[in-house]
Amino acid sequence: MPENILHINLSDSSSRIEDGSDLFQRYLGGEGVAIELLLRECARGIDPFSPESPIILATGLLTGVYPCASKTVAMFRSPLTGNLGESHAGGHLATALRFAGYGAVVIKGASERAVALHIEDSSVKIVHAASLWGLSPLEVEKALRDPTYDGMQSVVAIGRGGENYVYFSSAIVDRFHHFGRLGLGAILGAKKLKAISVKGGGEVPLKNPTQQKSMYEEVYREVVLSGKMRKYHDLGTPENVLVLNEIKALPTRNFSKSFFDRAERISGQAYAELDLERKISCPGCPIACIHLGSLSTEFAPQHESGRKEVFQESRLVPYNYEPIYALGSNLEVGESRSVLSLIAFCEETGIDAMMAGTVLAWATEAYEKGLITSEDTGGVIPRWGDPDSYLRLLENIVSKSNGFYARLAQGVVAAADKYGGREFAVALGKNGLAGYWTGPGFIIGTLVGARHSHLSNAGYAIDQDSIRKERSPEEIADYLAEEEDWRCVLISLGICLFSRSIYSKELVSKILAIEGKDLSVDQLDELGREIFHKMYRFKLREGFDLEGERVPERLFETPTPLGMLDRRSLESVLTFYIKRREREGLRLRKEEKALLDLLSARKRS
Repeated sequence: MPENILHINLSDSSSRIEDGSDLFQRYLGGEGVAIELLLRECARGIDPFSPESPIILATGLLTGVYPCASKTVAMFRSPLTGNLGESHAGGHLATALRFAGYGAVVIKGASERAVALHIEDSSVKIVHAASLWGLSPLEVEKALRDPTYDGMQSVVAIGRGGENYVYFSSAIVDRFHHFGRLGLGAILGAKKLKAISVKGGGEVPLKNPTQQKSMYEEVYREVVLSGKMRKYHDLGTPENVLVLNEIKALPTRNFSKSFFDRAERISGQAYAELDLERKISCPGCPIACIHLGSLSTEFAPQHESGRKEVFQESRLVPYNYEPIYALGSNLEVGESRSVLSLIAFCEETGIDAMMAGTVLAWATEAYEKGLITSEDTGGVIPRWGDPDSYLRLLENIVSKSNGFYARLAQGVVAAADKYGGREFAVALGKNGLAGYWTGPGFIIGTLVGARHSHLSNAGYAIDQDSIRKERSPEEIADYLAEEEDWRCVLISLGICLFSRSIYSKELVSKILAIEGKDLSVDQLDELGREIFHKMYRFKLREGFDLEGERVPERLFETPTPLGMLDRRSLESVLTFYIKRREREGLRLRKEEKALLDLLSARKRS
């Protein structure tokens, strides 16, 4: 049944199946089930790289049944932040797991040698994979893909970044999808688990086929015909480049500016005209939001130096707004192909493009200010707008070529703690910022979000709304809390957040009734709060201290569309947010302190 939980131990190659129907009945799947399993399976204070540090993969109740419900949730203890690691990936993985009969997978233990995990329905095998070690995720996917299989297959793989324990390394799913941001790739690398192949030949049993078919068609029509998701198909999220640049909210030159004078050259329109090769979808989604650019490079130039003609090889590289901002405007790289080459490096080595851009921006500024030298960088001179120097820096980070690069591989806060420059190390909760320099909602939303992501609660959206109509600090705080709670429900169901405008609370309640789960809108809100509280309790249990976080001084130096950030205004939003959570029974701070301390740039003692 798709509510079974598969437990795998890499240390002794054992596996067992647990009946997870009670968990799925209560939490619907995805985020809710994953955090419950993480709280149960992860020992307090465990080293993220310990063999017994667990990886949780969980699918949603609606996966394989309704449109745009194809996300798999991964939870683990993050090496980057030291607390909650959470990431969501599209692709075929969630559907393949459900078709194989599993709603969740718990992976513990570690192998002494490189291995690959093969799951095919009831068969679970752990095989040696020394020949895959060192290969890119794309090469691994090609090696493990079975073209003769007529069911649903998914391949998850890490690159050299994960093998070398880069704290912000990713796990790549089906070539073009990612468990990014918080270091799942490094956890897999520590376990010597190079790849996971899942084959599912079954199906998801339907409780009320006639009603489900009718509801499916209703949702499908809304997805395709309403225009609510058209943006994601046409230009995709790179449409945001010019939109944000126009309102002066596009982070540029390590957040020292909010406007990029070459934004048109790295815009969604530019990529569509110059680089777009094709678009792809996740299973059950008609949108095709994954945009793939074609990148041509010289083939084996070291062997062809005597020839007049140049041989080219072409690669497909997924691009979206966040890598374009992080490796484009934030580094002042202003050509689409140059940005695409930096994204391609991150894809091939399996590192998170957003944190890569954050680290490179800090290193460039630190070099300019004399905090680091050419001796530290091994002779590589980081320069704004220079993709070649950035490619060399990234290679050194992935290979950890010296102590400086090993520190960069731990993230921007770790690097700044050692070399200085915390005031321009642009991160909150140790996670690099997304590309929305919109105002206080974005800052506080990222700071308090369970995974310190713009996707936690979309604080940028309330900022943009505030441009048209001023919002009070209490309204902003309420929005952040309510939005994150609701997203906990959507993610538990496996729903892609791009379709959040389709899946309203009322529609979700109707769908669940057909699935045999009668939950009113109020009950869904309560469930979302419960899931959020559990995630925060894990964070607090593992040492997260909101009072120990600091907003970098850089963020008070650069204007947003709503003006300069004001500490008093931020303090007011944060106060309302904390008080709201405390009324719910969740205490976010250990003791009453002046919140301005939290919002200052003063170094910790």
